[in-house]
Amino acid sequence: MKPKQKVELPVAPVAAPPAESSGASESVENSTLSVGRNFTAVPDIAEAISNVHEAGLHFVVVPLVHPRLQRRAVSGGSASGGRQFTRSDMVIGGHEWSRYVVGCVSDWAVANLEVPALAGDASRVLAQELSWAQHLSLSAVQIGLRSLDCAVLAGCLNPSLGQHGSTIYWIRVPMTAPVAAENAEVSEEGAHAAAAPAPGADSVANDPWEWWIRLRQLCVPTLKLAIALELTADLPSGDAVLRWLAEPIKAVIISTSLFLINASGFPVLPKAHQAVVKRLFKYSPQFVIKGSYAKGTDGDEPYLRYLRYLHKNRPALGPIESFGSGYEDVLQCPLQPLMDNLDSTTYEIFEQDPIKYARYEEAVQLALLDRVTEDKAKQTVTIIMVVGAGRGPLVQCCLQAAVAVGRKVKMYAIEKNPNAVVTLEARNTEQWGGRVTVVATDMRKWRPDVQADIMVSELLGSFGDNELSPECLDGAQTFLAPNGISIPASSTAFLAPLSAPKLHIELVNGRDAKQLETPYVVLLHSSYRIAEPRPGFHFVHPNHDTSAPDGGPDNTRYGTFDFTATQSAVMHGFAGYFESVLYGDVMISTNPATHSPGMFSWFPIFFPLKKPLYVPAGTTVTINIWRKVSSTKVWYEWACTAPNVTSIHNVNGVSYHIGL
Repeated sequence: MKPKQKVELPVAPVAAPPAESSGASESVENSTLSVGRNFTAVPDIAEAISNVHEAGLHFVVVPLVHPRLQRRAVSGGSASGGRQFTRSDMVIGGHEWSRYVVGCVSDWAVANLEVPALAGDASRVLAQELSWAQHLSLSAVQIGLRSLDCAVLAGCLNPSLGQHGSTIYWIRVPMTAPVAAENAEVSEEGAHAAAAPAPGADSVANDPWEWWIRLRQLCVPTLKLAIALELTADLPSGDAVLRWLAEPIKAVIISTSLFLINASGFPVLPKAHQAVVKRLFKYSPQFVIKGSYAKGTDGDEPYLRYLRYLHKNRPALGPIESFGSGYEDVLQCPLQPLMDNLDSTTYEIFEQDPIKYARYEEAVQLALLDRVTEDKAKQTVTIIMVVGAGRGPLVQCCLQAAVAVGRKVKMYAIEKNPNAVVTLEARNTEQWGGRVTVVATDMRKWRPDVQADIMVSELLGSFGDNELSPECLDGAQTFLAPNGISIPASSTAFLAPLSAPKLHIELVNGRDAKQLETPYVVLLHSSYRIAEPRPGFHFVHPNHDTSAPDGGPDNTRYGTFDFTATQSAVMHGFAGYFESVLYGDVMISTNPATHSPGMFSWFPIFFPLKKPLYVPAGTTVTINIWRKVSSTKVWYEWACTAPNVTSIHNVNGVSYHIGL
């Protein structure tokens, strides 16, 4: 489901150049590409900002303190010896500081944090520089991450992360460990993907992703902690790249040494690096150019022009991405179809999906052809009942299907929402020529004098059964003929362990602890599937089971599902999808392996864990999930029993349930 109103997206940490600079001529198509320049030292910051704007760049990344000034921090804004430790804040205006400058803390101080004898003073130096950055109201501060030994660094960062203010802390992390990067040679195709190391202490210590995960686990949960990902000559495997994309990448650092000079004398990235950069464009990071210029190039302009070229020629958005633009990673509570009536806007959103209704129309055509042979087409009338008709899109599909295959039908539209019934009545009068019998009632309570040959519904939720399609259709099948056809004929839920740090941080920082025991519909964006989805709960329609205590179908379910992690990851919950057979070989699916191309009516569902689980590569993840039913509600409970045991979430539906 897509939300009714867009949320306000956060502004970029640093801004585009002012209108009078040459960069202001950048086209609207490229307006979201923000590129800055890294400087190791800047004598005149006002001049540096002016120069990068003239080159068409947007911001500068500069040391907060000259890198040669290795000092002891003392009170009063001074370094040891009474010297002023950095330039005055008045050299440029506050507007320029906050919009055009990213400050870098001293790398030597961060390195000294790992040396016990030096850590105390290095901590004070780092605190001084972070305090200065906040004083300047910088939108972003860059801190280098060197290894797994980052506990002292996390301790220094936590006070700043917990303060009010908008400063984002860019943690500079290389894509691969420096030793591996130094040994790689860049060719036109790019360095070979780094082989995944065998599990063990050495592989963890040499994996920058592990460094980042260690730091994030030590720090307070906040969206202020982000990544400045530095591309390296060698690149990790494709799956490891996808794992990086789940993290909060706010900046991408590209060294000029990665560029090759093509036959025309222009700098270009190797193909492997081009592919990574194009993937990163989807997450709208800012880019930072660092390093000296290649011989024969004219400053930053050729590098900027090349990045603009890549950005302009990035892959076009697909139907789901276009439909969901601006709604990525927005948590939404699933619908309560029996407790609440949908409004007109929500109906309209669902009705925009052409693929779903094309598949439904195809399924109805096949069902009509199977049910009524050609020799009986003129005298046989098939009764079709659309249950949960809404504003009538499925009614329209059925009428069109009957015309397409030359079969006679009698249509019924059953809908409990009195406001939608108004629309159905209007369409019946103005569009359908009175051919439809509109019934304003709950499908579970209707007792007609006739039985349906074909019953059609669109009651599926993001997890297949999470919007009570089994309960609704079990009630409605009382008026389905003994040999009648249900469209859909079945649904199967799929689930997969998921890393989704952004979603989890938002839930942890929410006001209600119940949020961590509530499933959410969400267009997953900054996330990583730790393993491929596996099939889960399965339902068929019509359902002639009589094993429930009331003699009807038993819709409770329980399943244990094992997965093997392809990469080390942090599991924040699991994602849910579905496949549904409408009729015959016609199906619709949100399962990534079989997703119906272009269909966007359903976003995945996310079941969070209260506490994230670290999952080493090659280990088994075991998810346990229950679907429970009472006389008044349906709810899910879930837990993990490997690689660690969690508590069972949402016991007795205490935090979330779907009302009957």
